[in-house]
Amino acid sequence: MTVRDALRAATATLSAMSESARLDAELLMAHVLGTEREAMLLEHLDAAVPEAFDALVARRAAHEPLAYIVGHREFWSLDFAVGPGVLIPRPESETLIEAAIKARVDNPPAAILDLGTGSGALLLAALSEWPDARGLGIDRSEAALGYARKNAERLGFADRASFRAGNWGDGETGRYDLVLCNPPYVASDAELSPDIANFEPEAALFAADAGLAAYRAIVPQLKGLLAEGGVACLELGAGQSVAVSRLCAEQGLETAISRDLAGHDRCLIIHN
Repeated sequence: MTVRDALRAATATLSAMSESARLDAELLMAHVLGTEREAMLLEHLDAAVPEAFDALVARRAAHEPLAYIVGHREFWSLDFAVGPGVLIPRPESETLIEAAIKARVDNPPAAILDLGTGSGALLLAALSEWPDARGLGIDRSEAALGYARKNAERLGFADRASFRAGNWGDGETGRYDLVLCNPPYVASDAELSPDIANFEPEAALFAADAGLAAYRAIVPQLKGLLAEGGVACLELGAGQSVAVSRLCAEQGLETAISRDLAGHDRCLIIHN
């Protein structure tokens, strides 16, 4: 069987569970061939199929996330290593980086804090925008911290990024010009697709109190974490902008909303 034939068969197999079956098949094939998707399509369609390909298709057909199978996911044009135990970076989270850039356009941050850093995606994306900045990522998960440190090293940010275990900003005494956070915000009883619910870490997805529990812990810490004139960018779940804005108002914090490409309220911009 050629690569062309195998892609056709894999697309048919994956079409029952994936809206991007052909793309999934092509990315899996490129991964097993050790090349880029574009090069695979241009140069390898008539080549023999590697034996390992069928096993990868079977894993994807069982709803394992593509990013876990191939071991990486692009975010902010950077390639992040990911795997079991760490949340997969998503395009909508880039809204936080876009909002931060606009908020700090005339005053680049020198110190950046990423609460619940996961793979380090938000922190390292921010450091890629501000080459003179340094940053700290905090997470409760040692598995996630392992990926964050690996990503900082492989992307060339190890000298400007540090990571430590912790629960949000508890015990943190530094003051930061920019605080980033993508907390768990899915209601505990919500139903998610098997790709997410059966594989990604629950602690990075679900929160009590209709998804607001993490915000109730984080927002009161912000005044103590933000430097004078500092800005925090928090990711929001669906329908949460009003409730989280109210939490900020109770702490004397000013807020604004930034929407993602789909038009959803995605980032709460918070000024000290």
